[in-house]
Amino acid sequence: MTILGSLLETNVLGFLLMFAGEGKLSFGIYDIARSLTIPGWIVITVLLLQSIYMIAVGIERYLTYNKAKQQSRQYAPKVAQALKNSNLDEAINIGDKHKDSHLAMVVSSGLKEFAAHQGNTDISGEEMEASKRALQRAIAVKTAELKRGLSGLATVGSTAPFVGLFGTVVGIIGAFVALASAENAGIGAVGAAIAEALVATAFGIAVAVPAVWLFNYFTNKVTSFSVEMENSASELVDYFIKQRTKQLS
Repeated sequence: MTILGSLLETNVLGFLLMFAGEGKLSFGIYDIARSLTIPGWIVITVLLLQSIYMIAVGIERYLTYNKAKQQSRQYAPKVAQALKNSNLDEAINIGDKHKDSHLAMVVSSGLKEFAAHQGNTDISGEEMEASKRALQRAIAVKTAELKRGLSGLATVGSTAPFVGLFGTVVGIIGAFVALASAENAGIGAVGAAIAEALVATAFGIAVAVPAVWLFNYFTNKVTSFSVEMENSASELVDYFIKQRTKQLS
């Protein structure tokens, strides 16, 4: 046991001395930042800008989707009651008061197109198709509006790891250069370059993971909103058909 203990102690001391080098080495945040090279600072700056963009888009989209959801919940029963009473003008006015609702935009577009032909004694099939096309256009416009900023999140999520990897490669190159030029091949000669490489990798992953998560989360939200708009458009078309049937009978 004494011989084994001596060997272990010798190995541990040798390991510590190898990492200690000739002087005392510190890997605090300030020391790493001070040792960053120009390429390292460029990588960190790019990742910082990407993280700021990700946070800004995430907050803006979250507030937008919440507002759309809340206003749609208020809008749906009101417009349903107005249509039940065959009061198109009131239904259109209700939609104008809920401008942030995705349902209000779609339904109001169809109602306005339908109301434009309401005065006719007979609403033709072409006029019905015009109302359907107005609904489809409104759905396409609103869906594109809801997707705004999501492509940027996807870009951040897919490129941030590569930006961090670039910083890693630059740091490792610096480490090998320092190792080649150093007389004593201790960790002190290459510690700063290795720290820069690891910081770039960690930062890239830290930016990419939440960006991908936010992109998937918001994409599912948009898909849910699109389904709601399609269902509302379908129900509105059924309402148009019933109104036309009443006028023909």
